Amino acid sequence: MITTANLPRIRLFLDGAELDQMKRAYVEPHIAGFTTNPTLMRKAGITDYAGFARAAIEAMPDKPISFEVFSDSLEEMEREARVIHSWGGNTYIKIPVSNTAGVSTAPLVHKLSSEGIALNVTAIMTLRQVAEVAEALDGGTRSIVSVFAGRIADTGVDPEPLMKNAAEILAPKPAAELLWASPRELLNLFHAARTGCSIITATGDVLAKLGLIGKDLEAYSLDTVKMFYNDATTAGFRI
Repeated sequence: MITTANLPRIRLFLDGAELDQMKRAYVEPHIAGFTTNPTLMRKAGITDYAGFARAAIEAMPDKPISFEVFSDSLEEMEREARVIHSWGGNTYIKIPVSNTAGVSTAPLVHKLSSEGIALNVTAIMTLRQVAEVAEALDGGTRSIVSVFAGRIADTGVDPEPLMKNAAEILAPKPAAELLWASPRELLNLFHAARTGCSIITATGDVLAKLGLIGKDLEAYSLDTVKMFYNDATTAGFRI
């Protein structure tokens, strides 16, 4: 059984856009919130953005959930952010750290945050970006700063030192939470916890491995041997 006692001291958010999966996760005590993005929604076959978001908010009204704007101009991002905010719930508005031309969204982050709108600033990968976002955020407004540590690791760079520095940068902003985004393996939960992150978001595939935490490695080795044997037998392999 998975309990919060088995896990590192960090809040787990399910990253996905399949409503049934989200509803099942909602009742699990170890799932503290949810994140989505347009790519995950497209992968899930969603065509009605607002309909999906409203249904998710209605099903999970108290746990935090993030929905992302998708326009490319700051003016349209602002309009979309205000519409999403009007849907209620414990909703965070995801604002990308820049538009597709690399223009910073910091002015928009500052404007919305100053009005008390909870934001999740996303797609961050450098300390310069973290510092810029930290300066833009209102210190009293709830916010999430999503650093894509998994993608940083994909480039061959160890994200842990960067995440530790990011936590230090955000320390003067007590309402801002650092999120380790795009983990590639379960071990990243422990990496994120020891760097000072408040949240880690993961897909169902990663979260499905939570039951392996603390598993005896001799027993795990034997399970693996049995898996190979059973698969070979089932396939009818002969040499």
